[in-house]
Parts: sequence; structure tokens; C-alpha cells
Amino acid sequence: MASTSFALGEPLYDATLHFTKVTEYGLSMAAFLGGQAPPPAGSRIDVAFEGSISGPKIKGHMSGVDYLQIRADGQVRLHIHAEIATEAGEKIAFFGDGIVRPDKNSGLLQLRENVTLTSSSPAYAWVNTVVGWGQGTVNPATGEISVTVHAV
Repeated sequence: MASTSFALGEPLYDATLHFTKVTEYGLSMAAFLGGQAPPPAGSRIDVAFEGSISGPKIKGHMSGVDYLQIRADGQVRLHIHAEIATEAGEKIAFFGDGIVRPDKNSGLLQLRENVTLTSSSPAYAWVNTVVGWGQGTVNPATGEISVTVHAV
């Protein structure tokens, strides 16, 4: 059972996730990362993912989809829906939004996200009162996503 108390800025969990499917609607991820400009209407790429999460407050498995919106100006907006299944079998709904920025020096994408968690499980009801802030990286070459989420 997870603890119900937390401090501002306290880590909730670390996630190591992997792409399981990429659906491209016109502009490919490779073309965009290679410098091709998005069309005037923008573009969308859906990235399904899954992997493990571990931390002082939540441990388990996460799976979901990030509905990436690539705007005409090149800004990439996140729109993530996922499920967290804790080690004890409890379910937590995940919603995240934010941005991705390329890091030209490393070839990685810098990830920044706002996180909302929801659960009706008594053991995890405390997540309904927490807003999370996630920071991490995406390696498009390997499909690996690494992110740490803190309480804010």
C-alpha cells in the first residue's frame, strides 16, 4: 500500500517506457526529426508505449498512447492517456500534456509534461489530490522514454 503523504517536489516515480507502435498521419517521425517542416495544417503521430514505473509512491506497469500534435511552427505538443497497474493490481488513470523539444547536441528529445492521476482505489485515492511535473528524455532511435515525475 502506498503512503498517502507527500512533500512538494517529492519524486512520485521514475518511468522507463518503450514505443510499441507508431502511427503516422502523413509526416513521418523520421522526416520531422530529419528537419522536414510540417505541413501548414500540422501533423499528428500516435505513439503507443509501455514499460515499468518505480518510485517511492507508485510502482507498477504503465501502458498508453501519446497523441503527438506537430504544429506548423514545429512545436510538438503532448496529449497522453495511459493506465498504471500497480504491483498490487490497483489501477490509476494517467493524463499528461506538455511539450517535446529537440536537443541538437545529444539527438534526444527533451520531455516536459504536466501529469494528472486519478484512482478510485482506497490505497491510491491520494493521487486525486496531486498534480505532477514530469521531466525526461525520448530517444527516437531506440524508442526509449525515460521520465521522472514529482509532486507539485
